[in-house]
Amino acid sequence: MAPIKVGDVIPDGTLGHFDSEDQLQQLSIHSLAADKKVIIFGVPGAFTPTCSMQHVPGFITSAEELMSKGVAEILLVSVNDPFVMKAWAKTYPENKHVKFLADGSAAYTHALGLELDLGEKGLGTRSRRFALLVDDLKVKVANIEEGGAFTISGADEILKAL
Repeated sequence: MAPIKVGDVIPDGTLGHFDSEDQLQQLSIHSLAADKKVIIFGVPGAFTPTCSMQHVPGFITSAEELMSKGVAEILLVSVNDPFVMKAWAKTYPENKHVKFLADGSAAYTHALGLELDLGEKGLGTRSRRFALLVDDLKVKVANIEEGGAFTISGADEILKAL
């Protein structure tokens, strides 16, 4: 499947998320993104070095500025189960705005056309690193990395686009 691109409507999908009452919820991407400007960013895996030390912290520290520019939701998607995503989210006590969403079977990542085969490294199917700026379900910016690079999918690049 071809990767999602500017002008495409994002596919719907249901992802796991632990809410503020520590209850597991199944959230529809369309319900989170319809009639809003949202950022959906994806990482290869929870607790991995670049994701944990650069990609996620960039969106957490830039969240207020992103929201001041009209972003309603900042959605992090990773091919991990909801319990791993919950544990990972707890390592960022300063986070108030980034939702950690679990795509455990990589179904949503596949629907986006952004899967990455890391089977040779023992990691199975993962997500390419990416950041999408979406307005009312339509992709306005699609910053999709090649391989394990982290050059265009950070919060700074999305801020420039806003």
